[in-house]
Amino acid sequence: MNRFLRLTLICTCCLIACVDKNQPSTPAAAEARIDNEVKPNQPQVPKHRRAIDDATTVTSVELATINLFEEASPSVCFINTSNLARNRWSRNIEEIPRGTGSGFVWDEQGHIVTNYHVIEGANKVTVTLGDMGTYEAEVIGIEPNKDLAVLKLEEKGMTLTPIKIGSSDDLKVGQAVYAIGNPFGLDQTLTTGVISALGREINSVTGRPIKDVVQTDAAINPGNSGGPLLDSSTRLIGVNTMIYSPSGASAGIGFSIPVDEVNRVVSDLIKFGEVRRPIIGVSLLPAQYARKYGIKGAVIMEVSPKGPAAQAGLIGTESSNRGNVTLGDIIMRVNDDVVSSNNDLILNLEKYNPGEEVKITFIRNEKSYETIIRLASSL
Repeated sequence: MNRFLRLTLICTCCLIACVDKNQPSTPAAAEARIDNEVKPNQPQVPKHRRAIDDATTVTSVELATINLFEEASPSVCFINTSNLARNRWSRNIEEIPRGTGSGFVWDEQGHIVTNYHVIEGANKVTVTLGDMGTYEAEVIGIEPNKDLAVLKLEEKGMTLTPIKIGSSDDLKVGQAVYAIGNPFGLDQTLTTGVISALGREINSVTGRPIKDVVQTDAAINPGNSGGPLLDSSTRLIGVNTMIYSPSGASAGIGFSIPVDEVNRVVSDLIKFGEVRRPIIGVSLLPAQYARKYGIKGAVIMEVSPKGPAAQAGLIGTESSNRGNVTLGDIIMRVNDDVVSSNNDLILNLEKYNPGEEVKITFIRNEKSYETIIRLASSL
């Protein structure tokens, strides 16, 4: 890698305010509402623009973005971390600011999701919600291998607006996305862009790979880490994590952890404080490639040596010296549960505990086979 090019971690924070849920959020519905509100004596604006007050006119596309920001912002928060240290002269304990980042409200129980690297090494974490109330938070679970952490706000009487959870399995390159956060400490910042690539792989803070990452050209800068990447329906589709930049500022290449992975990790962190997932010891072909070639099932990309799948004789995808690719085994069932996608396999396995045995039905060279696998733990 060019020595002048470095991978920089970044932080994203609050970026969405509230919207009247009775108001339409789609561009077409918004146009209809505004048309109905135009008074007879009010100057008419061109059809492609609409008035939102006496001084401002916006297009229907702009109005949809405005509504998205206002609806999502109460769910996004600003995270401040600090360390406690003893003054070498006075011997008093002092609080030393450490860093800032972004996060978002996961549920009404006060769970906040952010990046692990935002809170790594901090003695104290405070969270500022969309209503500008600031509260101390406790770290209840971390997964450094996925760069995710869950905080918990204990104070009562807070106004919490959980973010809407979307899906990353059906994302498309070119789809519009919206990032909200606190780049360089500038709160309530919205940036827009598109999904520029899917199926990327980045390294977590532990050096372990994070697969199927979403790449976007929406501007993501230091201070954005841990904040949400949203689709046009205000649903969470990723957690902004890293940028690829020669300068440390946005160069139009940002990465977000896909929400399907976030959902699985966060659920475990809330329940156990750690990730406990039954596994068979394989990595899978990214979902978008399976869809591209019309493949149903979960295609094995790699098999972990000495893992359950390897012991059962399953094989991964291979490539010859000439570049010819031979797909690995395609898992079609876990016991009686059908596997149509990677998510199906993961969700079906989560019905069982590490140590249990399951029957795996798979396709190899267009023939169907069955094998018994004893599930291992992801720990």
